[in-house]
Amino acid sequence: MTLNKVKYRDFIAPLLVGLIIWLSSPIKPASVSMNAWHIFAIFVATIIGCITRPLPIAGVAIVGLTLTVLLGIVPMDTAVAGFGSSTVWMIAMAYFMSRGFINTGLGRRVALVFVRLFGKRTLGLAYALIGVDLVTAPATPSNTARAGGIVYPIIQSLAETFGSDPKDGTQSKIGSFLVFAEFHGDLITSTMFMTAMAPNLVAVTLAKSLHITLSWMQWFLAGIVPGIICLLIVPYLIYKMYPPEIKDTPNAKQWADDELAKMGKMSLPEKIMGGVFLLALVLWMLSSFIGLEASLVAFMAVSLLLIAGVLSVDDVLHETGAWNTLVWFSILIFMANELNSLGFIPWLSGAIGGALKGFSWGIVLAALVLFYFYSHYLFASGTAHVSAMYGALLGVAVSAGAPATFAALMLGFTGSIFASTTHYANGPASVLFGSGYVTQGKWWQLNFVLGLFYLVVWGGIGALWMKVIGIW
Repeated sequence: MTLNKVKYRDFIAPLLVGLIIWLSSPIKPASVSMNAWHIFAIFVATIIGCITRPLPIAGVAIVGLTLTVLLGIVPMDTAVAGFGSSTVWMIAMAYFMSRGFINTGLGRRVALVFVRLFGKRTLGLAYALIGVDLVTAPATPSNTARAGGIVYPIIQSLAETFGSDPKDGTQSKIGSFLVFAEFHGDLITSTMFMTAMAPNLVAVTLAKSLHITLSWMQWFLAGIVPGIICLLIVPYLIYKMYPPEIKDTPNAKQWADDELAKMGKMSLPEKIMGGVFLLALVLWMLSSFIGLEASLVAFMAVSLLLIAGVLSVDDVLHETGAWNTLVWFSILIFMANELNSLGFIPWLSGAIGGALKGFSWGIVLAALVLFYFYSHYLFASGTAHVSAMYGALLGVAVSAGAPATFAALMLGFTGSIFASTTHYANGPASVLFGSGYVTQGKWWQLNFVLGLFYLVVWGGIGALWMKVIGIW
């Protein structure tokens, strides 16, 4: 057996920053307790570790948890309390559901059907692929799994069919456009549904620690109008700014027909998977009205898939993405909750709020959204960014007088659209940029323009829509 690779040099930054904060406790604010200051030091070090990644994120989080107990900041029972969060387990269950989409082939079949229906033109292909992302998003909390596991293989096959390959310099024929359009389609669907990516659920949990409860339906209703606007307009904008050389794709329909013919008739496991997914979607939409917890809906769906034989226990045990997320998410929830309960977040919110005193809550919230969005250039993980800033920024907004639910949702949406920045912004960016179809310069340039568009749509039209439906 050989030792696993550990990037020890990447421990330097988190350790150095953590130690500086820890040792600066003599000059900490008098209203902040020593334990609050020390867990803040470990939390910051853990977040930086999630960015530099000397170990995978789960490994960094375990080291952080160990230090909080070893150094006597909290007892072990408190440290592991985060593993009992229903939100954490809902994410894990949704990961298992997404495995059903991939294992049964239902995700691929849906993608091929969309291509057959809308794929006569290249722009239509982009809308078709984004439609697949939209359909699977509510039950797939890994936006990387959607973009990389379900949609990208279809893009790759289509690109090969039309002779578009970055290896021979023909990526701009069709592949570059489809890859970049799918990245933004995935970004938009991740913003529309609470359960479409893990950072959304981190935000929901942090909001709950500030006594602000967000339901699945509430998130969906608030995001549907700006989401639909973006789904309709953004692919067209990309088509104009980054046009493919091939505009018409008459062969796409035939290719999709051939692939569907190879798959044969819809199998029983696919039908069961589709039925369970629709049931879960309906129950999630109704959960806030019928008093059914969203996490229980996810457990019910996975239980049905296990009983029906669509998923096996081995599938569940080997779904490493679910268990990895469960570990780091639980630990970050614990740390964030401790920062709040020990008084650090209330102090920080009050301090920032005091500095912004005299400004209306609208100006304060707008400034926070812009800061939150553009600070993502410094982060290589949406989860790390949301965990680090969401709770504090929400506290500032509320202390400035912003309606609590409105502020929570606005910052929640920003935690998804800020991926329109870099090629390392989130998992889908890493996967799709890594395919080689889009250059780094083009990725940053187009994302900057589309980022401005998202801020206007979600921050402007989205705010007006939330006013119409009574959120503020």
